[in-house]
Amino acid sequence: MDSTPGRDDGRGRPPRVARGGGGTAVVVGAGPNGLAAAVRLARAGLRVTVLEAADEIGGGARSSEAIIPGLLHDHCSAVHLITVGSAFLRDLDLHRYGLRWCLPEIDCVHPLDDGSAGVLHRSVEETAAGLGADGARWRRLFAAPAASYDELADDIMRPLLRLPRHPLRLARFGAPALLPATVLARAFTGERARALFGGVAAHAYRPLDRPLSSAVGLGILAAGHRHGWAVASGGSRSISRALTALLADLGGTVETGRRVRSAADLPPADVTMFDLAPGAVAGILGDRLPPRVARAYRRFRHGPGAFKVDFAVAGGVPWTAEPARRAGVVHLGGTFEEVAAAEREITAGRMPRRPFVLVGQQYLADPQRSVGDVHPLWTYAHVPHGYTGDATEAITAQIERFAPGFRDRVVGRSVRSTADFAAYNPNFVGGDIMTGAKDVPQLLFGPRLTLHPYDTGVPGHYLCSAATPPGPGVHGMCGANAAEAALRHLHRGPS
Repeated sequence: MDSTPGRDDGRGRPPRVARGGGGTAVVVGAGPNGLAAAVRLARAGLRVTVLEAADEIGGGARSSEAIIPGLLHDHCSAVHLITVGSAFLRDLDLHRYGLRWCLPEIDCVHPLDDGSAGVLHRSVEETAAGLGADGARWRRLFAAPAASYDELADDIMRPLLRLPRHPLRLARFGAPALLPATVLARAFTGERARALFGGVAAHAYRPLDRPLSSAVGLGILAAGHRHGWAVASGGSRSISRALTALLADLGGTVETGRRVRSAADLPPADVTMFDLAPGAVAGILGDRLPPRVARAYRRFRHGPGAFKVDFAVAGGVPWTAEPARRAGVVHLGGTFEEVAAAEREITAGRMPRRPFVLVGQQYLADPQRSVGDVHPLWTYAHVPHGYTGDATEAITAQIERFAPGFRDRVVGRSVRSTADFAAYNPNFVGGDIMTGAKDVPQLLFGPRLTLHPYDTGVPGHYLCSAATPPGPGVHGMCGANAAEAALRHLHRGPS
């Protein structure tokens, strides 16, 4: 059998690589999923090279000083809602490479105009206790999924077109997850619980009246109640650095400034992984892709965008709702109905006057990010895809709405528009930091309806970006799942 790297065996399959043999792998893109795929392949004994177009590793998991020297800001991913519970990352023991998780006193707060707020604690009981008459309903909805989240994640963090490992748990979770968030929110009678749930559901960048729009919110909330909404000590870059250090120990290498524009730029390898948006893979592989796959990749739908503003704030944000002063994340959108209306608008391509805004106060859990009494505030608004306007004032106004006097405390700001996001990371087309619209087909199956969502149809070539199941987040599971698929085709067992 011809085992020349990059060739198939004449029957449309990649070459067999004997267990313990010296296979090779190339990973295009050093984002969290690319690095995760690289580590998984290197642990299985392949010689791995990662090619990164940028001058710095990390994709969306990067951090740097900005605005004033020493003030540390995360570039995109900041608060890691499902990362701590990632089975793949837990197995790597990244603590050995300097990764430390930090937890705020309160995970998330959703303030309302009357000064009250929905408050999300790690404890289901403590959260329920603060929701009045809705506490019992919150407990019924989240106590069981939170308690069994690690087993549940075995299924929801992998492709769903497969036999589940825990079918009863998945069925119990899946029943409410299928509902539109607008329907599930009717379980709550008070505005604090409705708004708290709606703000988390809005993380999916989908209209809240669509089927399955509850799924992302339920998953994030269950994960938070199990593991907390953590930040990485020293910034999200610490996750990327830890994965890269582990890869180096396994004999892998990362080459930055190596842009891959076509198949001619790819070194020969037994396995090639793409931590890229599907359209970029179609551009690289061209007519090597089967026509049906090429069509699916080129028709891949991108979702609304993000407009980000980092602030330097003297003395912190003077939130009216006191719990927000102790929260790692604050959601700004008012009532559930207001959040739902804003998400409908951006999906329709219209900029709302009051967009949904996410605020990260990572410094509360990780004080080294601040400089004296000046603190980094991480914010972004949901905006239409490719939005060309300036949302800085809209974001500032939403913060001022719930924290009067905020403007007077701002000593500097840095802006990243949808175009800036796309330039910073080409996977973020039109500012789409989710790497694809999370409508029902793409949320469940990725770029195309198939039992093999990571397979490009080109022997030995796999898609491993957040466009594939289980989707966005610095959990590494897209990369790990894709690497497992590659190893199965190479006839390797788990390492």
